[in-house]
Formats: sequence, structure tokens, C-alpha cells
Amino acid sequence: MPVTKTQEIASDLVANVAQVHVTVGQQVEAGEELVLLESMKMEIPVVPEFAGTVSQVRVQPGDVVQEGDVLVVLT
Repeated sequence: MPVTKTQEIASDLVANVAQVHVTVGQQVEAGEELVLLESMKMEIPVVPEFAGTVSQVRVQPGDVVQEGDVLVVLT
């Protein structure tokens, strides 16, 4: 039975979620923008280091996230 690797994509800072660009089941590539955060009038794109399939989206536009909060989970 193969082992499924997961990659949790977390916020690096306290921010507002401006946009969510992915849905569960979507295939994404390394470097593809998943979520757009906004902090101190700056926009910060959140991108994965590896390709994968979105298995969870834990935020929606308007949410406030803390440093370390998981935004998206990839498998």
C-alpha cells in the first residue's frame, strides 16, 4: 500500500485572506498561486514548493490568519 505524502501550506505571518484560487480536487503545480494574503497593504501570494492535489482548503476570503495557520493541504 503506497504512503500518501501531504504538504500543509501555512501562513508565514498574520494576514487577511484576500483571495483563494483553488478548490478541493484541483491539481496544482509548484509555484502556482493558491491563496493571496494581504498584510499592511501588501499582497503576499502563497505558493507550494511541490506539485500536488488540493485535499483541503481551510480558509476563505475575509478570514484572518495567524502565523503558522494551515491554509491549504496538498496530497
